[in-house]
Amino acid sequence: MEEEGDCCSSNSTITRNSSGKRKQQQQQHQEKPYRGIRMRKWGKWVAEIREPNKRSRIWLGSYATPVAAARAYDTAVFYLRGPSARLNFPELLSQDDDVSTQQGNMSADSIRKKATQVGARVDALQTALQSSSSHSASSHVTSDKPDLNEYPKPED
Repeated sequence: MEEEGDCCSSNSTITRNSSGKRKQQQQQHQEKPYRGIRMRKWGKWVAEIREPNKRSRIWLGSYATPVAAARAYDTAVFYLRGPSARLNFPELLSQDDDVSTQQGNMSADSIRKKATQVGARVDALQTALQSSSSHSASSHVTSDKPDLNEYPKPED
């Protein structure tokens, strides 16, 4: 009878451990929405990629938005691994003419340069979109509320 109790208790620990791992993977997926990026403690998103057959990494930069970091990663991984690479945004790669024409044996520095250019461009666009949407939302809110510091206008 003791063996049955030991067996059941070990199964329950396995179940608890697997559910804990599953929960940890779900939390990690929420924190890291795209491949090749991670978020710093202070909120910046960074991208880096490991060079093939080497232990070194190529630093792709830090960005304000996860989309920009993911686009920088996509650019670098495409240059390194070619059309068979697993990308975050495969549909957007065809829009970049530079990527398709210059694929081949590139140095780590040139890959870093291209990836940071794409990331910076996307980051600027994303930041501009976020600020314009928040500005239009705030201007809409202020138009509904009267300015209490203004004198009332006489009605005609």
